[in-house]
Amino acid sequence: MPGALDGYRILDLTINVLGPLATQTLGDMGADVIKVEQLSGDDVRYIGPARHDGMSAFFLNVNRNKRSISLNLKSKAGKEALQRLIKTADVFVHSVRAKSMEKLG
Repeated sequence: MPGALDGYRILDLTINVLGPLATQTLGDMGADVIKVEQLSGDDVRYIGPARHDGMSAFFLNVNRNKRSISLNLKSKAGKEALQRLIKTADVFVHSVRAKSMEKLG
């Protein structure tokens, strides 16, 4: 059964709890959510008991119904890849400080 948000693409550059939980809800409603992580992965991957290597139960829960990509956002190539992803998204959700967003372009 199609969800209310089928056909929408969400780019998720959030960390910790509230951002990933919000985009998880959008994914549960049928949106195509792409989570962008640093190369070492989201810190939440390592908090609490792990169900799989490098994936805590909490991380798996708030990131269900999402695809993911790891980017080095300090590199030119990583910033360019992020800009391309933003152009394909209907919604861009982030928890990045304003000054850091300026550095990303």
